[in-house]
Amino acid sequence: MSGGGCSVRAIWILTPHDTVAFSRRFAVVEKRWRAFWEAEGGGGGEGDGWAAGVTAPPQLPADHEVAAAFAERRKRQGTARGSGIRTSLSSVGSDSWVDDPITRHVISLHIAKEGSDGFMIWPVVLQKRGGYYVLVLPLVDPQSFRAYGNLLKRSDCGSSGKENGNLSSILLNLPCITGAFMVAHVIGDIITGDIVEPEVIVNSGPSVGGLLDSLTGSIGISARSKPTAAPVAAPTASASSPVGAAQSESLKGGVRPFDKDILRNFIIGAMPFGTPQDLNYANVNSIRTTGYSGDPLPTDQKQPAWKPYLYKGRQRILFSSLETIHAALYDRDDVSDFLSVSGQVTCRAELEGLPDVSLPLTGLKTAHVEVSSFHHCVQASEPTDNKQTLVFQPPLGNFVLMHYQAPCNIAPPVKGFYQLSMVSENEGAFLFKLTLMEGYKSPFIMDFCMITMPFPRRRVASYDGNPSIGTVSMTEHSIEWRIVSSGRGLSGRSIEATFPGTVRFLPRTAQRTNSSFRSVSSAAYAEDSDSEQDNVKNGASLDDYIMEKINKDLQAVDLEEPLSWQAYNYAKVSFKITGGTLSGLTIDPKSVNIYPSVKAPAEYSMQASSGDYILWNTLGKCPTAVLPREI
Repeated sequence: MSGGGCSVRAIWILTPHDTVAFSRRFAVVEKRWRAFWEAEGGGGGEGDGWAAGVTAPPQLPADHEVAAAFAERRKRQGTARGSGIRTSLSSVGSDSWVDDPITRHVISLHIAKEGSDGFMIWPVVLQKRGGYYVLVLPLVDPQSFRAYGNLLKRSDCGSSGKENGNLSSILLNLPCITGAFMVAHVIGDIITGDIVEPEVIVNSGPSVGGLLDSLTGSIGISARSKPTAAPVAAPTASASSPVGAAQSESLKGGVRPFDKDILRNFIIGAMPFGTPQDLNYANVNSIRTTGYSGDPLPTDQKQPAWKPYLYKGRQRILFSSLETIHAALYDRDDVSDFLSVSGQVTCRAELEGLPDVSLPLTGLKTAHVEVSSFHHCVQASEPTDNKQTLVFQPPLGNFVLMHYQAPCNIAPPVKGFYQLSMVSENEGAFLFKLTLMEGYKSPFIMDFCMITMPFPRRRVASYDGNPSIGTVSMTEHSIEWRIVSSGRGLSGRSIEATFPGTVRFLPRTAQRTNSSFRSVSSAAYAEDSDSEQDNVKNGASLDDYIMEKINKDLQAVDLEEPLSWQAYNYAKVSFKITGGTLSGLTIDPKSVNIYPSVKAPAEYSMQASSGDYILWNTLGKCPTAVLPREI
């Protein structure tokens, strides 16, 4: 059974107040679960999760029993996810006793029953999205269930790869775990309203070219048409917002209500009888509203599940390379800079029929791609020399063809140094000296670039200083320096930018009321480990919540470094570059082949943007092991 794919026994969505907001059980899968146990001879002994001699497992627990078990686990483990690491407070039979961090995401629930010891359900895949807890219980074989029950009692269990029968080895033989994570992820997207197609960038019009491009390029300004997102067919009114009218409602209990009918209809279409068939929300919605295509197909072709109906219209195929660069720049001889690129190739194939597309990737040797993964419709050849060929039958709409990670193979787009020192308790002097786009030639274009100096524990009163280029503005807790503005791109040459100045803060006594409010707000969300993937926290952004959470734990420091509160002794760089990739991995649109042959132009665009791109204060103490998002 371990190789038989994924089937789901039940789904629960719980609120932060330990109540069930939504549940769905699949009777067909549950019947299979009971049949497996009867074929194996029943429970058969202790450690199986229920009493010895029981020939069939109990029924799935009621909603209130699941909510009570989840609340008890959260109390016992410290948070809903727990740490996954065995401590002195861990007890035999708890997930933390297994001593494996994966138990933060694949958990067990112990269901209490009056008059008996109760029973356990496992593996329950846990994800937190939008303040809700999404629990998915997949179907597993009795042997795997018994193996985990034995782990809960072993004194020597853990995550060591040398062990036989450890949790990792058990889960590797269960493909249903991956399927359950995919189910939980898409349900979380529907709850939060994060159902959007991947971005595919195309030019809004032809390049003006000629003399104007030559003139503007020679002075470092781009006059070319700006890239825009590829148009997507308008969805039906009911599907345009997955959370429906609830999006405009006020928050209730710290979470945003979601449309249960939309979620229920998606589950019916995506996983009939509990077996996931197609978890693409756009496809499921299209099938529900328009049905499968009625166009006849050639007898030698089979319509794939990811293409429920055929495209009709002007034919073309669009590709986009979208890269994000993460960097920590120290400008020190004793500390090496960190640079890394994560990217994806997105595609939109507006092709009639069911053609096969062959796409060569170039620059593999230059890019030194470390990790790559492909869409399930892709057949990838083994990399040879500097190329790799992808053959696929594209689905409808925008989709991610591949993900990859690679080092940055050219100089950082923004480099230089940042210095900040305090001249008094409420005044600091700073200096930036930067170089932008050094070594970058046309067609690379920097569309915008901005530097942000965050001061999360001080309120900015004013600043003095004039940058050599750009404009400056301030917020309550930051100073923002916009070097390159949108609409006036930088192309064809590098520039140097300097910004000396001073910043003044309000006295600390004027901040006590505001700081007290932040402490109360942070205490209300004490479950630190539960917020990692939560994109919405009571209407605020995740970055704001993480900043607020870390502030709560940071201690006051001496005057000589009053701004060096661990993660905040830095300036953050934000930028967007079009016209090339930073990794060196590219696509040659002229080499794209379509079979059967059709007259369809292939268009290719490239874009790179900043992720965690940090300039550390060279005068302060800066961490060297991690980036701010990992602290």
